[in-house]
Amino acid sequence: MGNRAQVCLIIVATILTGALLWKLQQRPELTSAKSPPVAPTENQTQPNLSPSPSVPLVTQDPPRVDLPTPRETPESSIPPVSNNFVGTLRLIIPVAGVRPDELLDTFADSRSEGRIHDAIDIPAAAGTPVLATADGEVLKLFHSDLGGITIYQLSADKKLIFYYAHLQRYADDLAEGISVRQGDVIGYVGDTGNAGPGNYHLHFSISITTDPKRYWEGTNINPYPLLHR
Repeated sequence: MGNRAQVCLIIVATILTGALLWKLQQRPELTSAKSPPVAPTENQTQPNLSPSPSVPLVTQDPPRVDLPTPRETPESSIPPVSNNFVGTLRLIIPVAGVRPDELLDTFADSRSEGRIHDAIDIPAAAGTPVLATADGEVLKLFHSDLGGITIYQLSADKKLIFYYAHLQRYADDLAEGISVRQGDVIGYVGDTGNAGPGNYHLHFSISITTDPKRYWEGTNINPYPLLHR
C-alpha cells in the first residue's frame, strides 16, 4: 500500500505541474520582466521637451497697469490770465473812427465813492457808432443810474463780458439773446448816466466771468493793452 500511495502522489504532482506550465504558456506576460528604460547612446538625440520659441512661456501674471482717472473740468472753470493773454485775444476798438494812438489808459483812475475805474473811456462825438469789439452774444440791455444806457455782451467762448456804457441809444435791431459779429454797430456814443452833460464818450470794460448768468460780476482786466496796438 505504501508504494501505491507514492505512485499516486507522483502522478498528481505531474498533472499539476503540467497544468501550471500550460497556463504560463497561455499568459506569457507573467513570465517576462518589465524592461528597464534604455539610456540613449552618444549618437542618439534626446527629444526636445522645451516649449516652442513661438509660444512664450508665461511664468506669472502680467503686471497690473492702473490708468489715471480723468479729471473732470467744470464748464465754468476759467484759466487764469496769462502773460500771453494780450497776444491771443483779438479785439477791435469799439468806437468807429478811433485810432489806437488816440486811446488813454484810464483803467486805474479813481472815481467817486472811492471806486477804481476798471475800464477805459473812449471820447468821441455824440452819435458815433459803437461797434461790437468781438463776436458774441448780447446778454443784457440795461439802463442804470451810473452807466446810463448799457450793453453786456458775452464773448463767443463764454469767458469774457464786454460792457458798453453811457450810450445815446441802441442800434435799431439790437435785442437780448442775439448774436453779433465783430464790427457790427450795436449802439451810439452818448453822455447818459453819470457821464455828465456833453461829456460824450464810451465807457468800455472787460471782465473774466465764471458764470455768464451773473454778467455784472467777474474779474476786470485792462482793455487798453488789448486795443492799443
